[in-house]
Amino acid sequence: MKKTAAKSLCMVALWLLCMLTACTSTKTTISQNANLAKYEYASIINDDTYHIPAELMEYEIKMFDAVEMSGLRLVSDRRIRKLAPQQRERLMIVKYGVSFGEEVTTVTVNFIDYMTGRPVVSCKGSCVSVGISHGADLEGAIKLVAKEISKTFKN
Repeated sequence: MKKTAAKSLCMVALWLLCMLTACTSTKTTISQNANLAKYEYASIINDDTYHIPAELMEYEIKMFDAVEMSGLRLVSDRRIRKLAPQQRERLMIVKYGVSFGEEVTTVTVNFIDYMTGRPVVSCKGSCVSVGISHGADLEGAIKLVAKEISKTFKN
């Protein structure tokens, strides 16, 4: 009986270890000429924000939190025109996407210079599917991309 319990405990521990290490892929690409220190504001543009299913809103909240935790100040897309010209020069447009594959869930967050329309930074977090749920995979990918964003925009 003790051997069976110990074996089961080891299997659970191994499974937990696999779960914790499954989400391991991150990548950030920064434009060669980018001066990230100049940016102060970010506006997340997602045309589907108010049309997404209610059960996905929790992930939308986490995406906004990830950008805000980078130190960039969030500005609503409706308020961009109210920013002074000098503030718009320090503004980045943020677009994000999620891709679900059979084996990997990836969240990509792209930062675009508002004045030029030039992509400046792309952060990516990928979580290897562990078969529990798409939600768990998505949550893992968001956590990874959030860390990547914070690391990229350290103040």
